Amino acid sequence: MKSPSQTNAIDFDSAKLQRLGFGQQQTTLERPPSLAQLRQQLSLQLQTSLEPQRILGLFYREIQRLVPLDSLSYQHNSSDLRLEFGQRGHHSISYNLSHEGEHLGELVFRRNQRFTEPEQGNLESLLASLLYPMRNALLYRAATRSALRDPLTDTGNRIAMDQTLQREIELSRRHLQPLSLLMLDIDHFKQINDTHGHSAGDDVLKAVAASIKGQLRNVDMVFRYGGEEFLILLSNTAREAAAMVGERLRLAAQTEDFLADGRLVGLTVSIGCSTLLPGESVESLLRRADNALYVAKREGRNRLTMAG
Repeated sequence: MKSPSQTNAIDFDSAKLQRLGFGQQQTTLERPPSLAQLRQQLSLQLQTSLEPQRILGLFYREIQRLVPLDSLSYQHNSSDLRLEFGQRGHHSISYNLSHEGEHLGELVFRRNQRFTEPEQGNLESLLASLLYPMRNALLYRAATRSALRDPLTDTGNRIAMDQTLQREIELSRRHLQPLSLLMLDIDHFKQINDTHGHSAGDDVLKAVAASIKGQLRNVDMVFRYGGEEFLILLSNTAREAAAMVGERLRLAAQTEDFLADGRLVGLTVSIGCSTLLPGESVESLLRRADNALYVAKREGRNRLTMAG
C-alpha cells in the first residue's frame, strides 16, 4: 500500500520522454482512450501564454478530465513563484520538474482519495505537455524581473516602483484598505564613499537593502528610489503600524554592523512616512513621504517623521 505522500522526480530527457509514451506505443499502462488527445490539446493550449498562473490554471482544469484532483500547488524558489489552485487533500504526489539539469519547479497534486497506478501514469504523461510552456514562462519571468530590478541592491527600480504604486493605490481604494509608504535615506552616505571608496559604498548599499528586506513581510515591497534612498511600500498598513515598521528599520540599521572596504562602519538612517489619503494621487503620496524625510534629516537624522 502506498503512503499518503508520494514523491517523484521527473527529468524530461529523451529517454524519459520515450518512457512516457512519446515516439512509442503505449502498452504498459491502462490509459483512457482520450489521453493522447488530451495531451495534444494541452500542448497547444499551454503555449498560448507566458504567464505561469494562466498556464498552470489551464493545466489544472484540463487534466481533471482524466484524473480528479482537489488541488494543485507549484513552487519555484529562484523565481519567488508560489501558486496554488483548489483545496488541499489528504493524499499527495509531488514531482520535481527538470530538463537537462535545469530545475523547473516542484508540482504537487492533492486530493482526499489515494492515487492509483493508472492515474499516476496519466499525470506523468500529461506533465510532459507542461514542460516547455513552463520553461518559456520562467525564462520570460526572469527577463521581465531583470528589467524591473536594480542590479546592485536587487530591489525594484523606478520603473517597477511607478507600476506597482499605481496598482497598489487602485487596490487599496477598491478593497478599502490602508496603504503606507516609507522613504528611507542612509545618513552621511557621502562620507562612506569619500572615506572608503565607491566600491565600499556599493557594499553598504547592498547590505542595507538586505537588512531592510529582512525586517519586512513577504507582501511588502522595496524599491531603490535614488542613490542612497529606498522606498518601502506597505500594503494594508495604516499609519500607526507603518510607524512601527519604520522604527524597526531605523533601530535595525543603528544596531547592525556593516562592512565598508573590509572594515566595520556604523550608520543610521532617516525615514519619512506617509499614508494614503482619500482621493490622493501617486505624486502627492510620494511628495508627502519625501517631505517627511526632509524634516527628519533637518531635525538631526536617525529618526522617523510622519507626514501630516
